[in-house]
Amino acid sequence: MPLPKIADARALSDEELAQEIVNAKRELFNLRFKQGTRQEGEAKPHEFKHLKHRIAQLLTVERERELAKAKEGTNEE
Repeated sequence: MPLPKIADARALSDEELAQEIVNAKRELFNLRFKQGTRQEGEAKPHEFKHLKHRIAQLLTVERERELAKAKEGTNEE
């Protein structure tokens, strides 16, 4: 499974982006929980890497949008 592309994150709307962040963080929590409790079907190490990478991408896009909005606000004044 290849790492997710940032273009996919940039294509999301603000609401979808926020929901994806919540979903990815919840999924990472569940993986950590499975690993900690040693449940059957243990998480594979690459799944942690992929989820952390995805969360970082989503948060980066969210921050880019915040900065763009702030810049627009200062240019209008």
